[in-house]
Amino acid sequence: MEFTVNQIAQILDGTLEGDGDTRVSELTKIEEATPTGISFLSNPKYEPFLYETDAAAVIVRKDLTLKKPVKPALIRVEDPYLAFTALLEAYHKATLSAKTGVEDPAYMAKDATVGENVYRGAFSYIGNGAKVGNNVKIYPHVYIGDGVTVGDDTVLYSGVKIYSGCKVGSNCTIHSGTVVGSDGFGFAPQKDGTYKPIPQVGVVIIEDNVDIGANTTIDRATMGETLIRKGAKLDNLIQIAHNVEVGENTVIAAQAGISGSAKLGRNCVIAGQVGVVGHIKVADKTTVAAQSGVPKTIEEPGSTLMGSPAFEHGKYLRTYAVFKKLPDLNRRVKELEEKILNLPSINPGNEN
Repeated sequence: MEFTVNQIAQILDGTLEGDGDTRVSELTKIEEATPTGISFLSNPKYEPFLYETDAAAVIVRKDLTLKKPVKPALIRVEDPYLAFTALLEAYHKATLSAKTGVEDPAYMAKDATVGENVYRGAFSYIGNGAKVGNNVKIYPHVYIGDGVTVGDDTVLYSGVKIYSGCKVGSNCTIHSGTVVGSDGFGFAPQKDGTYKPIPQVGVVIIEDNVDIGANTTIDRATMGETLIRKGAKLDNLIQIAHNVEVGENTVIAAQAGISGSAKLGRNCVIAGQVGVVGHIKVADKTTVAAQSGVPKTIEEPGSTLMGSPAFEHGKYLRTYAVFKKLPDLNRRVKELEEKILNLPSINPGNEN
């Protein structure tokens, strides 16, 4: 897929300097660019590459002052990083839109419905009563269960499984291996020491503009809904338990686990390998550092937490500074004990 530099400048609403008729066919790093590539310069540390690169064009800041002549055309914008991100999105959508039609074999139930311009890959399955919107991309080996709803412009990559009754909004991306709607971990202990499964009869609802990485699992609710609010971003290998609610625009990094009925607020940042216990609430704009464990409700919005159990970040760092000194402090205490024990005894009768 090719574009002219002039077309790209128009897409980015940038100011063009140089040859706008040069054709570009790839997006590259500035230090690795080829004559058919376009790159960007955001970090000043990489500016020397601007004068050496073979790229056809480079996206730069509006106010960048050149130290010497450059070979590539320049597209001047307010924020090169955001502009390049927008270009990546446009390129990605253009690539996806090329996928249309139905590959053989692919199964769709007679009472299921699909919208216009839908791609259905080989060995994909659409169950009874399922509804798939317009421009949806269903890659090979995707399973869409009975009564599932998938909104417009959503992409389901190979191997995604969406169990019955669940709903996925518009403009969502779900990567390979992710399972939506598997049973929540509900078992009732019996007198004889065994466990009886509790039927999980709820659903998962994923709102619009949600991105979910590979091999993430989102359990259906015991009753009601497990809810992923609009704009949330989930990394690979995340466990979302039954009846969890993930707030709008909250991001969760890999290997995090959110226990049943926990509710995360809006715009939270949950770093890698974080554990959140069940039946608690985490306030809006909370940040939890990697490998932390959240054991109780966080009521103060905007908190930054660290540690296991997690507590306020600044206090944790001060505590850890002392913790690192404990071996030395222990050694000094032992030395003082020995000195005290070895002090000569004082006999009150011999004071003269």
